[in-house]
Amino acid sequence: MNKSDSIINKYIDNLILTSDPLSPKWNIETILCNKPPKWNYIDNCMITALLMLYDLDGDPRLLDYSIKFVNTYVRKDGSIPTMNYADYNIDNINGAKNLMKLWKLTSEERYRLGFEKIWNEQLIRHPRLSCGSFWHKAIYPEQLWIDGVYMVLPFIAEYGKLYNTRGVIDDVKRQFFNVRKITRDPKTGLYYHGYDDTNTMCWADDITGLSPEFWLRSNSWVCAALADTCEILPGDDVCTKMLNELLCALAQYCMDDGMLLQLPIHKELENNYPETSGSLLFAYSAMKASRLGICGEDIRKAGLRTFNTVTEKFIDNSGDVPVLSNICLVGGLGGEKKRDGSSEYYLSEKIVSNDAKGIAPYFMAYTETKRIV
Repeated sequence: MNKSDSIINKYIDNLILTSDPLSPKWNIETILCNKPPKWNYIDNCMITALLMLYDLDGDPRLLDYSIKFVNTYVRKDGSIPTMNYADYNIDNINGAKNLMKLWKLTSEERYRLGFEKIWNEQLIRHPRLSCGSFWHKAIYPEQLWIDGVYMVLPFIAEYGKLYNTRGVIDDVKRQFFNVRKITRDPKTGLYYHGYDDTNTMCWADDITGLSPEFWLRSNSWVCAALADTCEILPGDDVCTKMLNELLCALAQYCMDDGMLLQLPIHKELENNYPETSGSLLFAYSAMKASRLGICGEDIRKAGLRTFNTVTEKFIDNSGDVPVLSNICLVGGLGGEKKRDGSSEYYLSEKIVSNDAKGIAPYFMAYTETKRIV
């Protein structure tokens, strides 16, 4: 058994399966902020990763735990009491992917009713920017945050494919296209974190409406969204070209060991640091893109090198529970704290260990290492 196998097994046995769904040990944000348990994207990232592992090795404990976790939040009629559709929170859609997956695995109506409610009660009504892309949240009106595409677009692609609805699939392509058109910087090839359609937010350029920096995890979320959508909609030119282009752009900012910095283009900043969650999402997307025939061997090797470096340098496997370090806890724009999107802001956010935003991408990337032929 190699180190990554040992890490995965220890995490499953000693962190995942021992977690109460109402107080998961991996949701550091909820623990630190003492938030009440509710349906959220962080926990659903972990369930997504567990179901990927289940697809890989068929361990029934992973499916059983995923069912137990989701059933804690989703009633038999598909309602989710802790989710308010009127928040129009893109992050909350992330779990709909797990509902569809569990429905396909179990045929349990609870899950179909759940994702249909999310579709009918939120997505059909979700407010949009003038270009047609979804607002990030009701509390962030007229704003596009690129990390949101991972939370919503792969689900919409799968929903459109399930019902063979061309207009829905076209909407996915259009929203990806909007992200590239609006937020991509032609010089670096990277995407700015946010865009304000009104050009009035404290973080927005008064001419372009764009936030000032390229945040690693937001760019890597886009990669993962594209990789997953390319698997759902094979052969789609918009998604495949975007994925190849963005992975190649990120790869040029990898350090010698394969890691990417919290702010990838600012190697000169003294307190910039190799950030594991975004690096792992890059690794997952790079290896998956290669497996799908979208990228070549160089990108696959870049992703594998990143995964191996995280395994060797950023995970302490000496105890019963491994410890994955260098995870940026949160990153956002505006809000109560008036986050200005500056490099100083991103480098001021708390750095934590063993949060799902790092562990889940590690699981996801691990599954791709096992699929390499």
